[in-house]
Amino acid sequence: MINRRHFVAGAAASALATPALSNTYQLPRKYLPVEVDVNPDLPAGQIHVIKNDFHLYWTLGKGRARRYSVAIGDQGRNYTGVLTIRRKAEWPSWIPTANMVRLEPEIYGPYRRGLPGGHPRNPMGSRALYLYEGGRDTYYRIHGTMQPETIGTAFSSGCVRLTNEHVAELYDMVPVGTKVFLF
Repeated sequence: MINRRHFVAGAAASALATPALSNTYQLPRKYLPVEVDVNPDLPAGQIHVIKNDFHLYWTLGKGRARRYSVAIGDQGRNYTGVLTIRRKAEWPSWIPTANMVRLEPEIYGPYRRGLPGGHPRNPMGSRALYLYEGGRDTYYRIHGTMQPETIGTAFSSGCVRLTNEHVAELYDMVPVGTKVFLF
């Protein structure tokens, strides 16, 4: 029979065993999305990621874009070129690539079978935009993060990461077929 004491002890143990889904980290103002001027020749409906500046631009046309601050992968773990969004997912599941497991088995090995969407250790966050080159999945993504404190840094195994709130906003605007320029 479960009593109040067992319930409270179990709840406390559970809270310590898993990180909280909500993070109390306050994103600095400089990392908040903002509408900015861009090259007026850029057509509306494209994504441009400027990795050295840690920014992603969603072009609005007429020389305007919505700018988001991002985290990118460590040196040598970034894609450069033009890709296409071929799939979108809310609360995506995640499986580390074989290369990730091979290079850092202590970090990725325990998750080789993957994690479901919404799991606090799932690095994909709340939304993902899947990037393809031709018809081939690059395994490179624009996605949310459960670690908003990494925004503005080169961190982890790659991909372009926004806060969960910001990727949800972008996700709602960006259709499948959108071109993504990564430089």
